[in-house]
Amino acid sequence: MEQRVNITVPSPAGGRPSPGPLARRLRQRGAIAILFALMVAGLIGFIGLALDLARVYNRRAELRTIANVAAMAAARSLNGTATGIDNALAQAAVAMSALKYKYDREGISWNDAALSFSSSPNGAWLDHASARGAPNGLAYARAATGNLDIGVIELFFLRVMSDSLRSADVQVTAVAGRSTIDVVPLAVCALSNVEAATRANPGPPANVELVQYGFRRGVAYDLMQLNPNGTVPENFIIDPFSPPGTAGTIGNLATAFVGPYVCTGQLAMPRVFGGTITVGRPFPLASLFNQLNSRFDQYSGSLCSNVTAPPDTNIRSFAFATATPWMTVAPTGQVAASTTTGSQLRTVADPLTKPVGTTAPMYGPLWTYARAVPYSSYVPGSVEPTAGYVAFATSAWGTLYGPAGPTATASYPAGSSTPYKATNGANFLAPAAAHKGSANRRVLNVALLSCPVGGGALNAATVLGVGKFLMTVPATATSLYAEFGGLAAEQTLDGAVELYP
Repeated sequence: MEQRVNITVPSPAGGRPSPGPLARRLRQRGAIAILFALMVAGLIGFIGLALDLARVYNRRAELRTIANVAAMAAARSLNGTATGIDNALAQAAVAMSALKYKYDREGISWNDAALSFSSSPNGAWLDHASARGAPNGLAYARAATGNLDIGVIELFFLRVMSDSLRSADVQVTAVAGRSTIDVVPLAVCALSNVEAATRANPGPPANVELVQYGFRRGVAYDLMQLNPNGTVPENFIIDPFSPPGTAGTIGNLATAFVGPYVCTGQLAMPRVFGGTITVGRPFPLASLFNQLNSRFDQYSGSLCSNVTAPPDTNIRSFAFATATPWMTVAPTGQVAASTTTGSQLRTVADPLTKPVGTTAPMYGPLWTYARAVPYSSYVPGSVEPTAGYVAFATSAWGTLYGPAGPTATASYPAGSSTPYKATNGANFLAPAAAHKGSANRRVLNVALLSCPVGGGALNAATVLGVGKFLMTVPATATSLYAEFGGLAAEQTLDGAVELYP
């Protein structure tokens, strides 16, 4: 039987003997163990880093949602009043009560200091007390999570690398505010620069009437036929994109750009006060009357969509010859007849002294949308109540529009109602069932300008107020008949609210 002998061969030059296979394997295993340990340590470090960074990322995402929700909730309540500021804080707190963070495990303790307010999305920002003291024009809200004590996150693994990495600041801010305003891109001259004046009508002192910027409630006007400074009509188209205080361009007045805003009755700016706006003359009614008539459920040429520009809930046309049964004298026109008395283009209903030759039928349909109001109902510096001012009774017509003026019949709506407000009967007509109507869509919020406005096709103009005008009948290429129903306070002019970068 053959025997195998293991012989160790001396190394060259008398060196140490070469190790055997077992020794080599043991050394290799030791080196691999060291490398493995280093790899595991590095892997754990990367996992820890990933976990910390993931927590930072997720917490920031949670706080971004919290800030966005708080800012949006607050901005929707801003209306230019101290009450609006208070409501903004209250609504933000309510919104926060429905949210949680830390992976939906922990609630949020609200702090009013998290909100601040401004008239611009870029600041300067006012705290609650300062904003409440000067609320006018504050249309933007900023929410800062740092003031909610949830803007810092403790780190578990990164702190091993450096003591400065014990925590991470993840607070975020969000700004929200109004991006549009419910004002149609149409402006006319105020017939007077006085916001509220008295009109001493014949009869007892109680018949002193409230007149606002020269307009009488319950009287219909052709908005294309007015000018307090001459006998040539003045009317304007508003640049819907250039906010007050900025210079607009003639290109912004192209009907292709303005048309959609005529459909919706809005401007792509948060307000019309606080600086001059850009206007062009005249208002291109022939190109835009179809857009106005979407309010009557008329969508000629598909220029408007019933989704973004719905019809009114009542689309009844109150034509002077057939649909004014509440008047004892049938009007001879859709609006009060024009007059140039005093070298001003007005109506026969406006001058304190009735123009010679004025007869009862020349007043046009009265009180279709709004009743005349005694001056005593007006409270200077206060917003008109939601229910409206206490109005004259129909029995006052004889002195308001007399002597020998039109009078109301017994069929005129009782209480504080008016024909337009009807929800059934002869004065009511619903839009198509497929087109969901929106109340008061026929009421145009029209900017009333301080006139005269400088000459030329493009000018800067100052808005004195916003008048509410009911379209009594659809517009034509040459006429826009609308009844004055008072002023719309800025805080009542809603618009879309969105987040700003």
